[in-house]
Amino acid sequence: MYGKFGEVLRSELDAIREQGLYKDERVLEGPQGAEISVGGRKVLNFCANNYLGLAADPRVTEAARRTLSEWGYGLSSVRFICGTTTLHKQLERELSEFLGTEDTILYAACFDANGGVFEPLLEKDSAIITDQLNHASIIDGVRLAKAQRHIYLHSDMDSLEEKLKAAQSAKFRMIVTDGVFSMDGHLAKLPEICDLADKYEAMVLVDDSHATGFTGPTGRGTHEKFDVIDRVDVITTTLGKALGGALGGCTSGKKEIIEWLRQKSRPYLFSNSLPMMICGAALEVLKILREDPTPLKTLEHNQARLRGGLRELGFDVDEGDHAIIPVHFRQHEDDAIIAQGMSADLLAEGIYCIGFSFPVVPRGGARIRLQASAAHTDEQITRCLAAFAKIGKKYGAIG
Repeated sequence: MYGKFGEVLRSELDAIREQGLYKDERVLEGPQGAEISVGGRKVLNFCANNYLGLAADPRVTEAARRTLSEWGYGLSSVRFICGTTTLHKQLERELSEFLGTEDTILYAACFDANGGVFEPLLEKDSAIITDQLNHASIIDGVRLAKAQRHIYLHSDMDSLEEKLKAAQSAKFRMIVTDGVFSMDGHLAKLPEICDLADKYEAMVLVDDSHATGFTGPTGRGTHEKFDVIDRVDVITTTLGKALGGALGGCTSGKKEIIEWLRQKSRPYLFSNSLPMMICGAALEVLKILREDPTPLKTLEHNQARLRGGLRELGFDVDEGDHAIIPVHFRQHEDDAIIAQGMSADLLAEGIYCIGFSFPVVPRGGARIRLQASAAHTDEQITRCLAAFAKIGKKYGAIG
């Protein structure tokens, strides 16, 4: 049977390549950082989620080594059998304190956190009102729930209010949004969302994966930036971006919600515990954030310089203050080809970045997504801008 099926797959893969939509995986030959080794040479990395530059920080890697030595490689168990250690409980307490919540539950990834939060909490008599550009993990998690689903136009508060009105017959309502939308770096309108939640008696869940650790005055996330810490009921987020860049996620919020998830959330109940060395490294990251605000200030400087420099060159770059900086090609019919071609030529210039196109972003929305890091130096940002100026002119992206 696979003969026919394989032919279809080969044909579809060839079509993806012809459209310039095929996603190659470039192989790194060393640790993550502002400079990485690819194809036998060093290049500058401008597309990692390593926002604070801690992925290979000696303090973090040493904490992981120390924990590995003390606790071993893994637990071979789920949490409720024999997979809970004092390190897991300590990390959950410290994450709760950092995020300003009552309790936290750990998962293998934020994808699992989002996959395990909606189905246990919201039955068919409830309603989920979700932003149309929410992350794929939220979309998949919402699909698992029996609750009514209402999708509002991206960051459109009139559309959200309309959906809330339509859901008034539901027993419970939950508004769900990314804190930062990963393809654009746009921040959710949390104050307005919380106001509508109050007006229509809804709970609020925020996936803050692209904010935890570096957004807000002390890096706690979008709810801190917009001063709505006490108005958000549930936060899902990751340890795999700013908080060390390895693996792991969590759901954090009201204590009864977290306790219920420990009893009912399938990704938690049926997946192995988060490895202890990741817990140890994450605890070290939280310690660094408590003691040293320098990475946050450096990241703010770097993203402002990179974003401003690209706009001065004439690239289609939105205004903003987030470390995600997409370079759009909205005025070009062959936007996907330009995004893929430029990213390949930029790599030849020593700049590692990735072109995104459908289905990762909507058709006509191809872009190169750059991400600033606290690990970048001014000289590295200058080199990035020079390469973009050269390659952008070649492809007609700038004059």
